[in-house]
Amino acid sequence: MTIYGHRFIKSEPFFHVLDIQSIIKTPPSSIVFVEFSEDNLDIVEHISTNGIAMALGVNDIVELVYASSLGASFIVVSKELASSAQEIANNYLFDAKILVKIEDEKEIKDLAILGVDGVVFSNGIIKV
Repeated sequence: MTIYGHRFIKSEPFFHVLDIQSIIKTPPSSIVFVEFSEDNLDIVEHISTNGIAMALGVNDIVELVYASSLGASFIVVSKELASSAQEIANNYLFDAKILVKIEDEKEIKDLAILGVDGVVFSNGIIKV
C-alpha cells in the first residue's frame, strides 16, 4: 500500500489545480490533481499532452473508467467506492493506482484489508 501525505512517510504531494494556468505554479515533475468533470476536460487534455503525472478524483464507476482511459496515473475515490474501484482496476488491469482520500490513519487498516493500492491524506493534496 502506498501512502501519501502522512506525517512521517516521505511522499510527493499532489497539487490540486482548478485551471491550466495553475499548473504553471506547480513544481517540475509534480503530480497534478484534478476533480473529474466534463468542465475540466481541457485541463485533463493539457496535462496528458504535456506528459504530466495526473491524479483524477472521481465520484462513480463510470468516471473511474473514464479516468483510466484518459491516462490518469492515480484515481482518487471515496471509501464507499474503494472496494468496487479496486476490483474493476484489477479486473481490467488499469495502469492507474487506486487511492482513497482519508483524514485519519485509523482508516488505513480497513483499506489495506480491502486491498486498495493506496491512500492519500487530505494534507497530501495542496491547493494551487
